[in-house]
Amino acid sequence: MSKSLRSYKIRLLVLLVGSMLVFGSCRQKQPEPVGEDFTGQHSAKTIFERFPAPKGFQKVKAPSGSWAAYLQDFPLLPPGRPVLDYTGKPISDQKSHVAVLDIDVGKKDLQQCADAIIRLRAEYLWGKNQQEDIAFKFTSGHAFAWKDFALGMRPEVKGNQVSFRQTAPADHSYEAFRNYLDIVFMYAGTISLHRDMKQINRKSEYQIGDVIVQPGSPGHAVIIVDKAKNAKGEAIYLLAQGYTPAQSVHIVKSGHSGISPWFKIPQSGHFWHKRFWLREVGVRRF
Repeated sequence: MSKSLRSYKIRLLVLLVGSMLVFGSCRQKQPEPVGEDFTGQHSAKTIFERFPAPKGFQKVKAPSGSWAAYLQDFPLLPPGRPVLDYTGKPISDQKSHVAVLDIDVGKKDLQQCADAIIRLRAEYLWGKNQQEDIAFKFTSGHAFAWKDFALGMRPEVKGNQVSFRQTAPADHSYEAFRNYLDIVFMYAGTISLHRDMKQINRKSEYQIGDVIVQPGSPGHAVIIVDKAKNAKGEAIYLLAQGYTPAQSVHIVKSGHSGISPWFKIPQSGHFWHKRFWLREVGVRRF
């Protein structure tokens, strides 16, 4: 081999190694988005697994099959997923959540804050084969049950007047169930949740599945999806919500130093979280 050819091969080898080092240095793992002071198990797939209790607190697993366990075990999308609106576009605020629940938002601007809570409750009852218990009231006060929709009953709404007529064939499919929920989303909301659910004393200890709601237009509602306590008996909570416009159901940050995304929920007065100020707070239970 000639001296010039050997020199060329050496230069080529140096260039190749240098290129590998340069490109390799650009392939850094992107940091996963987390909340303030959040050190969760980022690869975990459920709420209970991904969000360990902060130091000094301990979580308790809810009984299998219960409403609380359904929420604790709810599947999450992989870390870093954005909150999307009903058109599939990311919303403008991607800094106020730490996880997105693995449940669709539909293709209409219907499944907003109270509706997301109704959806979770209805899906729980559907999965438990307790379909006879799926019924919600409109803001007008009129009750509309899934079993009636499945038989073909449909509401006719004229102002504040609501009547029901059988105008469709019977259909007990899941697709029909989703269509039923869209009607509920259209005519129910924070006012009906606040009015119709069981009232809980704000100075009591809350349970997973309880709803914190401000009724009105606009109103807002969030739901407790996990809970932890310390040795003093003090409780902290994880909260999930839908929002306006209809968007992914997500777990919100609290901004509470040292425990975020966990919340200390005040027993009186206003309640604030990253995306809404609740002035008139009610706690309600299914």
